[in-house]
Amino acid sequence: MNLHAFLIDKFKAALAAIGAPADAQAPLSRSTRPEFGDYQFNGAMALAKALREKPRDIAEKIVAAVELEGIAEKLEIAGPGFINVHLSPAWLAKQLAGAAADARLGIAEESVKTVVVDYSSPNLAKEMHVGHLRTTIIGDAVVKALEFMGHKVIRQNHMGDWGTQFGMLLAHLSDKLANSEVAETALSDLEVFYREAKVRFDEEEGFADRAREYVVKLQGGDAQCLALWEQFIDVSIAHSEEVYEKLNVTLTREDIRGESAYNDDLANVIADLKAAGIAVEDQGAQVVFIQELADKEGNPAVYIVQKSGGGYLYSTTDLAAMRYRSRQLQADRTLILTDARQALHFKQTEIVGRKAGFIQPEQTYEHCPFGMMLGADGKPFKTRTGGTVKLVELLDEAVERAEALIGQRESDLTAEEQKQVARKVGIGAVKYADLSKNRTTDYMFNWDTMLSFEGNTAPYLQYAYTRVQSIFRKAGVDAAVLQAEIRIEATQEKTLATKLLQFVEAINQVTAEATPHVLCTYLYDLASAFMSFYEACPMLKDGVDEADKNSRLMLANLTARTLKSGLDLLGIETMEKM
Repeated sequence: MNLHAFLIDKFKAALAAIGAPADAQAPLSRSTRPEFGDYQFNGAMALAKALREKPRDIAEKIVAAVELEGIAEKLEIAGPGFINVHLSPAWLAKQLAGAAADARLGIAEESVKTVVVDYSSPNLAKEMHVGHLRTTIIGDAVVKALEFMGHKVIRQNHMGDWGTQFGMLLAHLSDKLANSEVAETALSDLEVFYREAKVRFDEEEGFADRAREYVVKLQGGDAQCLALWEQFIDVSIAHSEEVYEKLNVTLTREDIRGESAYNDDLANVIADLKAAGIAVEDQGAQVVFIQELADKEGNPAVYIVQKSGGGYLYSTTDLAAMRYRSRQLQADRTLILTDARQALHFKQTEIVGRKAGFIQPEQTYEHCPFGMMLGADGKPFKTRTGGTVKLVELLDEAVERAEALIGQRESDLTAEEQKQVARKVGIGAVKYADLSKNRTTDYMFNWDTMLSFEGNTAPYLQYAYTRVQSIFRKAGVDAAVLQAEIRIEATQEKTLATKLLQFVEAINQVTAEATPHVLCTYLYDLASAFMSFYEACPMLKDGVDEADKNSRLMLANLTARTLKSGLDLLGIETMEKM
């Protein structure tokens, strides 16, 4: 059940019953303090002008009309017309009983939409670096949330596998293979390989000309050149797959649709833009002048779709991708996750694509920008020498640091179990530190903060989950078969019960706005509510009534299941012991 949506529907019906305008808003928010109830309805004041009555009088009519018998134990009017909703503990207990009996925790799937999510998209000429972390893990969390809610999700890994730099790289690889090196060995370190090729391009006589010849051959479909390119791509993808496996993300080779996939359609894109009068020639290039994004002087934004020499750009490829996703994949929504610096490009692409009819009015095109990962100096995260940080090395360091921390804690884990826990904690810490920040803002990378077992971190949530498991081990109770009546009596029980029923609200916000940090905040609040409940409502102490004990164990198990489900959606693993 979506508790928030359920209550809004009740208040909307009440507004209709008292004669409010059909478009009247039903603003419902969670109460910030327990004495104000669980939810607060703030619609009465906005209706004062339309109904020509005092807000408090309107609030009294709403209270009389809203059908919440058996759902709310009390409705009270506060201030000028706020309505505080105190939910009934018995009703909450009934909803939780339904959630406990359901593998999906009582969460219904939404009506199915086809959603294309474009994320990760590394450049195959180089190894994945920290700049690829946010797009990869945010995208994967959004994908998992969408799939959980029943949508048909099509992952699109728009890898940079084409372009002029590949001429340089293929010429260098060709020489390596001619010297009896195998591709896997030659490309074992893509950064080193790229630097070697770049030095030769800049300094070696005749190499740049050979590189340009390779570009022409590659674009012309030369069989030998394509075979060389395929070797390069194959080894490069293997590097990406290693990172995806470490990160516990769901991207596979089948999800790759790189820039090269649209080659055959680029000329068609230009022809269609020209035929529609959208693209015009300017200094030999094909350009779209976008009046909608004109500057203060009225000069339109310039969007180049074909260079004067006939070459294509990201704009051309992105328009072809838009058309493919719209027509072939029939996407209801397209979500594209890149850093915020590309926001203008995608705004321009959408304007041009819609003018050209490459995407239909009812289909959405949603650029989901994100901020940067910063170092302690507040600048983009780099190595100590100022170089790019390889993502695989960052993840390996996270596991090593987690292993050292776990080694300092008292536990009965075996050496192998400690290694597994360290992997889950280390990778989870890096992912959660990123996912828990608002997508649109920059954030500062800090090892000590992200690996802490206190505060809004992955280790804290993973520990909260294992604490519940330890409670059941000590109780000698199998959580999977426990069945008992849930009774909500203590304040901490009611706070936890209400928070458990708000899980779907967080998921819905993730799917609507591509904001995993909302789910992170929810899980942290849930774990905090559980810790307060755990301290105030004993389960295993002598003298605790058996019915109270089993009811509280039911709440504990629901908390653990919700934490695990939420962390699964974020791509963060849990463990039974820590």
